[in-house]
Amino acid sequence: MRDDGWGKIRATTVLAVRKNGKCVMGGDGQVTLGETIMKHKASKVRLMYQDTVLAGFAGAAADAFNLFERLEGKLESYGGNLVRAAVELAKDWRTDKILRKLEALLLAADQEHMLIISGTGDVIEPDMSVAAIGSGGPYALAAAQALAAHSDLGAAAIVQESLKIASSICLYTNDHITLCELE
Repeated sequence: MRDDGWGKIRATTVLAVRKNGKCVMGGDGQVTLGETIMKHKASKVRLMYQDTVLAGFAGAAADAFNLFERLEGKLESYGGNLVRAAVELAKDWRTDKILRKLEALLLAADQEHMLIISGTGDVIEPDMSVAAIGSGGPYALAAAQALAAHSDLGAAAIVQESLKIASSICLYTNDHITLCELE
């Protein structure tokens, strides 16, 4: 992330879990600039393409909204095919001089795929049905993997509890959680 004079802009925590036919994505609400909390209840996850795709971001908000728009456009162009849309977005993001400067990560999921998309051209599909991005991502990911493997909790409860755990560890994550779900 860039240094803007106030210090580093810190990311957030976004987590997706697929379990028992449900896919749920959640994100915390904290927006931090340097060492200052600027907002507590931001929404960083949303439904896209006729409510068949979940998307969440970590990073600079204006950059993420630009990427959300572009992902939505790619989904429209490719009939909701998430993998194709993600690959095309990543290609544009990496090769376009303006897009290349965007500072964000995207997490996108549909009923079949869960993808982490970056500006370096990465489109990564994790081996497990759990993925996370942002500064609190590793904490939420570890908690979600453990809960998915060793509890009877559903996807929404796993996301909720894992984000709460991340918020208790990561300074840049809070417990104002937004959930979006596919069925």
